Amino acid sequence: MNLLYTDVEDHLRSSVGDLLADRCSPTQVLARCETDKPYDLDLWRTLAADVGAAALLIPESHGGHGATAREAAVVLEELGRFVAPVPFLGSAVLATTALVGCSADTLLSALAAGESTATLAIALSMGPGSPFPSGVRVDGGTLHGRVGSVADALVADVLVVPAVGPDGPELHAVRLPDPAVTVTPVVSLDLTRPIADLTLSGATSERLAGPGAAESAVDSALRTGAGLLASEQLGLAEWCLDSTVAYLKERKQFGRPVGSFQALKHRVADVWESLVLARAAARYAADTLATGDPDTPVAVGVAASLCSPVAVRAAEECIQLHGGIGMTWEHPAHLYLKRAKADEIALGTPGRHRANLAPLINLPGPE
Repeated sequence: MNLLYTDVEDHLRSSVGDLLADRCSPTQVLARCETDKPYDLDLWRTLAADVGAAALLIPESHGGHGATAREAAVVLEELGRFVAPVPFLGSAVLATTALVGCSADTLLSALAAGESTATLAIALSMGPGSPFPSGVRVDGGTLHGRVGSVADALVADVLVVPAVGPDGPELHAVRLPDPAVTVTPVVSLDLTRPIADLTLSGATSERLAGPGAAESAVDSALRTGAGLLASEQLGLAEWCLDSTVAYLKERKQFGRPVGSFQALKHRVADVWESLVLARAAARYAADTLATGDPDTPVAVGVAASLCSPVAVRAAEECIQLHGGIGMTWEHPAHLYLKRAKADEIALGTPGRHRANLAPLINLPGPE
């Protein structure tokens, strides 16, 4: 186990961070949120194709980089730091992991090249260990049903759809646009990661996996997504802490920087302490996912249940300690709070992860 960043990971962080600093400033993100095109697809194409972020988790045999969850975690840290409006989680993590689990060669090659964007057609609130989704069924060789609150569906051209067939769970790929598929935007708390409802009325699909393989692919995607989401929450919390400290150093009251007041120092120190624990948990989860460690379910459960509240608290303190300006629309702090609250629900709530974690570590429940 190694929780330190390697030279390769630091170089990747630098590349992604420089790109986002140039193309994804708070002003640019705020301006985009007020339009009917919240996603920055030009940025996504650069990140996916030129930087190669979309190919990280794809094997080299399918045109990918054959990297690991550690490298994907570094990218998510930077995306969280900038609340970047790109479909990395839905396409490069959830959909890609599910497709790798069923060896969908053609689809993986298109994703690796940045030519296609996919998403896993599940509710964003669904976490590891959940029952296989039953909202879509296979009837007469086509798909029928509905899936609510799907992340990144608005910009996907491939849907990876869990469905129930005559013999049990299956996994299908649906290419968009398709007249039999309706994608309906839903008002989302997180303005930088929109969600949508999907309605399939006889959609033509490609069957990727049958019973056994389909459940395994979906569960692997959910576990990987939950573990790596902790890194996004880490990056988000780091931005909140850094921006708050910078503000407290320059804002003055009674002729002194407000950061010199002991009460505010204590609040910032508490956030920092929580952030250190969150970083260790997120890095450990990414490392176990990368190495296939048997402790992965425990590591993911710990990271998911710990990093969510840390990110929310950091965002709340960011707004509070910025004073009046932190409450305004023009300041980006509200974007971070909304992303933190949405992430707290995404891929399993902290309470759900703690409930899953308890039997893994032989922790008895209340009598």
